[in-house]
Amino acid sequence: MSREIVYFHSLSSPWAYLGGPRFHDIVRKHDLKVVLRPTTVLTENGGIPLRTRPSARQEYHELELDRWRKYLNMPLVLRPAHYPANPEFSARMVIAADTLGWDALRLSHALLRALWSEERDILDTKTRIEVAVAQGMDGAHLAKMQDTPDIVALWEKSHAEASEAGVFGTPTYVLDGERFWGQDRLEFLDRRLSE
Repeated sequence: MSREIVYFHSLSSPWAYLGGPRFHDIVRKHDLKVVLRPTTVLTENGGIPLRTRPSARQEYHELELDRWRKYLNMPLVLRPAHYPANPEFSARMVIAADTLGWDALRLSHALLRALWSEERDILDTKTRIEVAVAQGMDGAHLAKMQDTPDIVALWEKSHAEASEAGVFGTPTYVLDGERFWGQDRLEFLDRRLSE
């Protein structure tokens, strides 16, 4: 029987983007069932949106992104044209795909790649539809679903669950109640799963 992992992530997080391929590898390696919970920075738990941080922290953030993109050999634009971006609309599209049983984890990473590597405007509905279609999904259907009361309610529930779980930043992976915050904790997650 597959173990379950809850994946809290923001659809504007460069760290969720950088961690995506390794997280997908861990999911396959350990045959995990992923419970997707898109969210955003949770200020109520101490999360601080990047653009509100002092300049020294913003500069260090960029330095770390540069280190990690080189280390992982992943394309990433340090200052993408459409960042910061409200992650809610992409998140609701991912939630819609998840409710249909489609590969929402793959769609999630594709939307992050569109923002951080391809410099596409994920706030634009047409862009999100195109990204979904490129993943073999009916993007127009997902775009319609994302604004329905049921999907909006699931988005709000996802955020509430993140808050209750003590999430403050993303990505956060929760295994058996234990939090692993940040893509740089994926090795610890893999070790715990291997115990």
